[in-house]
Amino acid sequence: MTGLSPAGSDPAAAGADPDFLRFVEQIRAHTRIDLSQYKENQMKRRLTTLRLRHGFSTFDAYWQALSRSPELMDEFLDRMTINVSEFWRNPGRWEVLGSRFLPELLQDNPRLRCWSAACSTGEEPYTLSILLEELGASARSEITATDLDRGVLAKAEAGEYHSRSVKDVPKPLLDKHFKAIPGGFAVRPELRRIIRFRQHNLLDDRFDGPYDLIICRNVMIYFTEEAKTLLYRKFAEALRPGGILFVGSTEQIFSPGDYGLESAETFFYRRKA
Repeated sequence: MTGLSPAGSDPAAAGADPDFLRFVEQIRAHTRIDLSQYKENQMKRRLTTLRLRHGFSTFDAYWQALSRSPELMDEFLDRMTINVSEFWRNPGRWEVLGSRFLPELLQDNPRLRCWSAACSTGEEPYTLSILLEELGASARSEITATDLDRGVLAKAEAGEYHSRSVKDVPKPLLDKHFKAIPGGFAVRPELRRIIRFRQHNLLDDRFDGPYDLIICRNVMIYFTEEAKTLLYRKFAEALRPGGILFVGSTEQIFSPGDYGLESAETFFYRRKA
């Protein structure tokens, strides 16, 4: 693990919960997931609800059960990650990506390498794939899509979505790139060809690269300030000079120069040459 501990995670700190802190250490030792890098109140509240639902009076008892049950562990991973996504989330920002930044990147690079980090159930990498298909650039592009949760990655690879997930997809693109199925829509095979889904722990695994475009949206808000600093630095280092980092609508980077980045547009940051 990173070994980083935000203020308030010291067991000696006032108000610390030894039962929860032991749970955090057990999870870190056995899964490489560092819960201390998430905002404690939000994470503890979410996991307490899950623990009580299964009838465990303490986090220690919950850990003992998790360590013996793959099903409980998968449920734990699904609960601790934030799996809320949809196609074309914040449509105006995707329009900027498709009309400005992707053409610029394609002009400068014979082959485009993209990373959708914390991709959840796949709506964002598939949205990116649609944009590249519309630009006629799929054949010279590749997308790596990663998430910590194996369950959501399986859903992403299946490529089937409820109707509410595609509510913001422009009608011509919906008709062109999706197939109606009972209860929703499935992405067409051409969108899947350039996407490689794999498991990845943002806080612990190394970052590949260099990438021309990294998309990581609506995830950083759940991390501590110390974890954000670490991740923004790692994202910047994983970009090629001139590459673009696309973040969520609540995740503005106030001092991009600290990471070797510069603001290129609202919620878009370019790595300095």
